[in-house]
Amino acid sequence: MISYITVGSSDFAKSVPFFTELLATQGVSKMFDNPKGGAGFAKDGKLVLGVVKPFNGEAATVGNGTMIALDMPSREAVDAFHAKALELGGSDEGAPGERGPGYYMAYFRDPDGNKFCACKLG
Repeated sequence: MISYITVGSSDFAKSVPFFTELLATQGVSKMFDNPKGGAGFAKDGKLVLGVVKPFNGEAATVGNGTMIALDMPSREAVDAFHAKALELGGSDEGAPGERGPGYYMAYFRDPDGNKFCACKLG
């Protein structure tokens, strides 16, 4: 059910080359440069890891910028999963919608503040 993972970074000059080389050992390569800094890495055309600046603009720390993405079978399932999370006490971090060509996502935090994404990729 996990689709991809993001990790925060405050030093892309170190982190992107680190992950580029490390992940290459597993057949994962850089897919794109993130316009806000960092990069996305993929295997067989599927995003598996993003190294990003934390969305809140604060310094990356352990967990800040980290998000668990859960693969959904359809866009309707993304919508329903996001709505259910809010119904159960989660908070909205981004309504369902297109986040790029073929990337339909919705973001929420659980009651403890952990960030999740429900997504239908492709």
